[in-house]
Amino acid sequence: MAAAVGIALVVVVAFVAVQLVRSAPPAQAAVVLPKTIAIKGSPPAFPSVNDISTDVYTPGVGTLYSVNADAEVPLASVAKLVAALVVLHDHPLQEGQEGPEITVTSAIASQYPAQAANKDSVIKVKAGEQLTELEALEAMLIPSADNVAQLLATWNSGSVSSFVSAMNSEVSTLGLRHTHLADVSGLDPASVGSAADMVRLAQDVMSNPVLSQIVAMPQVSLPLAGTVFNYDYALGRDGIDGIKTGSTPQVGGNFVFSAVRSVDGQAVKLYGAVLGERGASPLQSALDAAESLASSAFASLSRVTILPRGAVVLRVNAPWGETAKGVTALGVKALVCSGEKVSARVSLTGVGANGQVRALSNGQQLGVVSLHLPDKTVKVPVDASGSIGAPSMSWKLGRL
Repeated sequence: MAAAVGIALVVVVAFVAVQLVRSAPPAQAAVVLPKTIAIKGSPPAFPSVNDISTDVYTPGVGTLYSVNADAEVPLASVAKLVAALVVLHDHPLQEGQEGPEITVTSAIASQYPAQAANKDSVIKVKAGEQLTELEALEAMLIPSADNVAQLLATWNSGSVSSFVSAMNSEVSTLGLRHTHLADVSGLDPASVGSAADMVRLAQDVMSNPVLSQIVAMPQVSLPLAGTVFNYDYALGRDGIDGIKTGSTPQVGGNFVFSAVRSVDGQAVKLYGAVLGERGASPLQSALDAAESLASSAFASLSRVTILPRGAVVLRVNAPWGETAKGVTALGVKALVCSGEKVSARVSLTGVGANGQVRALSNGQQLGVVSLHLPDKTVKVPVDASGSIGAPSMSWKLGRL
């Protein structure tokens, strides 16, 4: 009996010793954050427009509306935006500067009577008249003067053909894959572009202080032509502050626009393009369409907290019953469109393989949440809320 009791005691002691020195299984971290976070509200209801190619874009949010955005459409006078960029690339101006004087040539002046009789988009000029570079840019962009566009082309590059080559080089530099220009003014139907390209072009135009000031002017006074008016009659409506119209009977109405409004106390910029608008008055239809698109776009935007600070991203469970959470260390607030769905991805950077956790202290970083917004990715650290200690002796002895 004594021997049996001794053996039993040895077995018990051995069991206790083994149980106490046995490695405890790790805690396990599991992701509980949904892969998609839905922004409250209904998706924006944009008006249908009777055009060929449309694109509406907001920096930081992305494309809000797009129909045939890569379709190549004759640009008409919208092409003059590229011409303006080329001139200012070769002959830069600062705000407040007039630039050098440009003399109207006999060749340009002699064409004016016939152009005016044909009701072309021109302003009155005469041989020997001088326009500053700024005045010439204003004449080309505000009343959309084709004859001044030709004047700028020959002054800048020596010939119209050389200038058109420079325009296409500028198009290539800007990455406008669906744009090709065959003339200075855009009257040639072979001068084409897409709405998506024009939205990218609009951002470059508005980033130039001289051009952004010109395209926002409803009218301008020129030396011989006097007061001339902007064809962009939408200026000032629905936040529209530019940029350029273009219209011919064959092309229809085109309008590349920018707009700005306050959204939750902060200025928000919007860019859009409406190309190939039809109807009884195509240009007015394009302007009306832009106003409606801008109004719908701004109505759908708001600054919301996508993920608050302290949002539970992970739950960590230990086999001995202790638990902790992984929470966002920061909140994420961003400009978003109602009804938008934001993709969320969690990377476990502070734990072992397959989410195993050997030790956990409060505040320890466990991972990162990546929120994939249309125009950017925002990353937020995930820290431990709570700690997990070693298992108790009773749990060690009781497990099998």
